[in-house]
Amino acid sequence: MTIGLLHMEFSIPGSRSLKEKRRAMNSLKSRLRNRYNCSVAEIGFKDKWARAQLAVCVISDESAHVHSQLNEIVRFASMHHAAELMGHNIETM
Repeated sequence: MTIGLLHMEFSIPGSRSLKEKRRAMNSLKSRLRNRYNCSVAEIGFKDKWARAQLAVCVISDESAHVHSQLNEIVRFASMHHAAELMGHNIETM
């Protein structure tokens, strides 16, 4: 069994309030859960309007599947219209 953990940091340039930030992040989290059947949580910068940090977890029997799934999630998240992906980090266990 392989567990993959992805940390992503976002800039949300159009956000002028926490409400706008939450709207953008909830949209992205929902789309990731539905499309990739993964676990997603906001883990950082919860009180900042223009920044966010998400963690994504994928579990599979095959490590190749975990790596390809997480890389696809990074690609998908980088194309989100309301948030700009600033960086990411992938760990496997």
